[in-house]
Amino acid sequence: MKRTRRPSLLPLALVVALAAAFQAPTAFADQTNSANKASAKAAAKPISEEQLIAKAKGIHQRVLTLDTHNDIDVNNFAFSRNYTQELENQVTLPKMIKGGLDASFFIVYTNQATDAEAFTSVGYKRAYDTAINSFEAIHRMTTVLAPNLIEFARTADDVVKIHAKGKKVALIGVENAYPLGDEKTAIKRVKEFYDRGARYMSLAHQGHSQLSDSNTGEAIGWKWNGLSPLGKQVISEMNRVGIMVDISHPSKESMMQSLQITKAPIIASHSAVRALADASRNLDDEQLLALKANNGVAQIVAFNTYLKTDSAERRAAFAALRTEFKLGETVSLVGIRRGAPVGISEELREQVLKRLAEIDAKYPAPSRATVKDFVDHIDYAVKKIGIDHVGISSDFDGGGGIEGWNDASETFHVTLELVRRGYSEEHIGKLWSGNLLRVMADVEKVAKQLQAKK
Repeated sequence: MKRTRRPSLLPLALVVALAAAFQAPTAFADQTNSANKASAKAAAKPISEEQLIAKAKGIHQRVLTLDTHNDIDVNNFAFSRNYTQELENQVTLPKMIKGGLDASFFIVYTNQATDAEAFTSVGYKRAYDTAINSFEAIHRMTTVLAPNLIEFARTADDVVKIHAKGKKVALIGVENAYPLGDEKTAIKRVKEFYDRGARYMSLAHQGHSQLSDSNTGEAIGWKWNGLSPLGKQVISEMNRVGIMVDISHPSKESMMQSLQITKAPIIASHSAVRALADASRNLDDEQLLALKANNGVAQIVAFNTYLKTDSAERRAAFAALRTEFKLGETVSLVGIRRGAPVGISEELREQVLKRLAEIDAKYPAPSRATVKDFVDHIDYAVKKIGIDHVGISSDFDGGGGIEGWNDASETFHVTLELVRRGYSEEHIGKLWSGNLLRVMADVEKVAKQLQAKK
């Protein structure tokens, strides 16, 4: 009889060890899932208002905040009256300190003249003298009036270094290149303006210049159908010396032609989104996408009427008023409300103000734009062209200002709303200055390359 061999039994200790080994992955997975669930639960837990504000304050303190468009009044750069004081205007050094605004492009602005002498040597000299007064005023602030508080930057690196020292940063943008003059002076003055500190320049303002059509051509018709021949030369010279091309006030066609010429990224220093507010000063989707393709940046502006537009009836009433009082498109109704612009008598201003009051009563303005409305425009642009091509501007002391960001002292409110919307610190840093400084550095690089070829 054949005996059946009984299988040998494994030692008990070995059986226990093998069982533990097979169960370990399951146990580990359970532990991991539990940890992930706990982490997700913690992440989903809403933070309190106090925590959100504290988070925003920390971010606001750490990022470099730069506003690309602040207008000036040369009368505010004297020993008796200057930016070290608490003036009534929207930007002063005390307001910048209180609001945590680190850097500002102060604007050399020249109104576009349309009188008989506008495009003669007399008109050009008048515009040039106005521009030089503004250049000198800004430099007086940084060298004489408040050198311990604010310093002038000529490069993107300068901005970062000055900020690291704890000082405010001043830069210069030129709004309307009309002061460049005609063929005899324009090209050499581009270099002169660069040497005086200009780091961006627009070729037109409210009204056509000798260089470019303005966005106002949508209402009054075109002069050049984009850039003039001289304007095209100026774009090339701006590339050569290192001045950023600003397309906020020129016409759409002028912008598109500038993109065909430029060898460097361009900017819109203070514009909003036309899809959300149909104003000729705003950028439509085609323009936004063209800026992205150029690696440029659109600085979204906190300007009430560019964030929320008037009704069709109200706009028609304003057009009728302009016709009635023979006010050209270069005359700002906002400016008339603030004071008598050049060429407008006080008597005429009073008559216009009376009619404006009647229009306001019959066709009320939309409610004033808020920081939320402003960030709606930022959100739209970011979704359309990406976080790397959007920035921030105010147009303070030039008509800008909204509910919640009405002067430099309220700058933190913008960062707070960005945090509410879920923007990361990295992205907020790009919006406030990173993208603009990247373009500025790229323009500097292109200028060096172009100069090396000659």
